[in-house]
Amino acid sequence: MRINVKENNKIKDKIINHITDNIKEYATVILIFFIGIILGIIFINNISTEQETEISSYINNFINSMQLDSNINLFGLLKESISSNIVLTLCLWFAGCTVIGMPIVYGIIAFRGFCMGYTISSLIAILGIGKGLAFGLSTILLQNLLLIPAIFAVSVSGIKLYKSIMKDKRRENIKVEILRHTAFSAIMCVVMIFSSFIETYLSSNIFINIVKFM
Repeated sequence: MRINVKENNKIKDKIINHITDNIKEYATVILIFFIGIILGIIFINNISTEQETEISSYINNFINSMQLDSNINLFGLLKESISSNIVLTLCLWFAGCTVIGMPIVYGIIAFRGFCMGYTISSLIAILGIGKGLAFGLSTILLQNLLLIPAIFAVSVSGIKLYKSIMKDKRRENIKVEILRHTAFSAIMCVVMIFSSFIETYLSSNIFINIVKFM
């Protein structure tokens, strides 16, 4: 038990030190993420009546179909989620390995924020605050508690790689930094895959139970 406590403390200390050492980079990606969320909210608040009708029809039809048949292909959902998260990690890793890839990293973060803001705002607009929040949070909250921080971490690792290469362009330094970035991205990819299991086997069950009472 003592060993486990010590190991947990070491991991906690490493996480805290990592965030502290890269606080400016984390502040940047978090700011970009929230800008994306705000843009998503602004977008949904300025859609046309026709677009609102289409979104309303899609959401209501989806809820009705789930109420009639709540069976979900969990294996298919898990496979799709894992595949999506692996591709996302690879994109962030590759963009972080290139000098010109930083705009891509920032773009991915902003897009993730936009999608979250758009999704929650559209659900609230169509279903109301209570049902919209319950519906939205049940589908995206739990897995994103791991997924979003992992995305931030890989992005910050890429930014750190970029800055290190700019400071020291020696081939040896570049190799070491790329290996560090690759190893760190691989660890975060495992975290993202774990979030896929949460999405599939926990969030989906909560979502099904909420839909039954809507």
